Amino acid sequence: MSLRHYVYYRVGADDVGAVRVAVLAAQRALVAAHPGLAAECLRRPGDTDGQVTLMEVYAFAPGHDLAAIEAGAAAASARGRRGARHVEVFEAIDG
Repeated sequence: MSLRHYVYYRVGADDVGAVRVAVLAAQRALVAAHPGLAAECLRRPGDTDGQVTLMEVYAFAPGHDLAAIEAGAAAASARGRRGARHVEVFEAIDG
């Protein structure tokens, strides 16, 4: 069974480019360090009050070091982040 780790947060609209570069670099490093991990970064269309919502998605099999993945991802989004990171974990429904 596979897991999906969804992390969303807001960044200042002026900081989106720099945060995107940092997050994508961190995701490449995490994917290299954790075989079988897949990662992507998404953006909600538009902005609200000068803020943009980003979402990082991580897909992996149980047994991966979730704490290490989250620590690496959190550091990358720190610059420009407004407020907390919200983390949700879902598992696939096999059938």
